Amino acid sequence: MKDAFGAPQSLLLLGGTSAIGLATARRLIARRTRTVWLAGRPSPELAAAAASLRALGAEVRVVPFDALDTDAHTERLGQVFAEGDVDLVLLAFGVLGDQTRDESDPAAAVRVAQTNYTGAVSAALVCAGALQAQGHGSLVVLSSVAGERGRRADFIYGSSKAGLDVFAQGLGDALYGTGVHVMVVRPGAVRTAGRPEAPLSTTPEAVAGAIELGLRRRSETVWVPGPLRLVASALRHVPRPLHRRLPV
Repeated sequence: MKDAFGAPQSLLLLGGTSAIGLATARRLIARRTRTVWLAGRPSPELAAAAASLRALGAEVRVVPFDALDTDAHTERLGQVFAEGDVDLVLLAFGVLGDQTRDESDPAAAVRVAQTNYTGAVSAALVCAGALQAQGHGSLVVLSSVAGERGRRADFIYGSSKAGLDVFAQGLGDALYGTGVHVMVVRPGAVRTAGRPEAPLSTTPEAVAGAIELGLRRRSETVWVPGPLRLVASALRHVPRPLHRRLPV
């Protein structure tokens, strides 16, 4: 199998400028990956991402892709699979939105939901069908700990990730036994320059390492960092009046 031992020869990155996605691509290129498709809206950032991966020795192709243009997903992504087998699809696109602004701007809130959920469902189903047709491969879906329970601070974003998480779990069950492996990744807050560091936060590189390990183990769910799983489990059972007071 081309993607044996969690070391795929080919990668389709949906969200070609994603920090986590690119960190994962770099890590996989250092091992075995030789062909990378970067799917995203054409931009200088996407072109720079492609150039950076080519410098590492990979053959990189850029695929025009817009999460919101679901009518074009079958054609755009189908063209990738028509070029040959894809060992790994990493669904890494998404938007955080601005909770305060989006609460008073329904159109902006809908855009978050459509990007993170509707667009992801469409792209995942297209890729899942193609992976099943070729008889092997992995689909990795980036979820978030924010989807575990609604929080005042980010319930619009969190609800979109909750829907995606449940969808990906069900898709994994639907594809069980077909040769296609689905893995859900739930990172904590990702550290970014200029913002306060949240408890149990992580980095793109740490998530990339967890993805690689999860692929080798054929994991179905990966938490990053690992202890986040216990924290999320505890918070899930906190009474709601108390939960809304917690600084989480």
